[in-house]
Amino acid sequence: MFKQFIVALGALVAATAFAAVDVNKADQAELESIKGIGPALSTQILGERKKAAFKDWHDLTTRVKGMGDANAAKFSQNGLTLDGKAYASPAPSGAVPTGPAAPAAKKKTSDAGASTKK
Repeated sequence: MFKQFIVALGALVAATAFAAVDVNKADQAELESIKGIGPALSTQILGERKKAAFKDWHDLTTRVKGMGDANAAKFSQNGLTLDGKAYASPAPSGAVPTGPAAPAAKKKTSDAGASTKK
């Protein structure tokens, strides 16, 4: 009986350890349960959230000092979500955007040095 209790308790602890914590709904203790988020960062998150809920991960990373893309990715891997969604890294600079294609720029050509055949 005691072994079953220990196994059940362990399963409960494991399940709650990986429970998602939504940055728009969590209190300070829940935010601090995410590895890497301490009192200073959780206070900043809550202060910014009082002004307005975070629209997306980009909004969170730009409004909260110390919450860059690298930390957002790390915190998300540790269970932090935003409106139920995990962090998705932004497209690297120079990446080709998806969606409607932009019209190609017209290339200027020069007649200088062009040969003419007759």
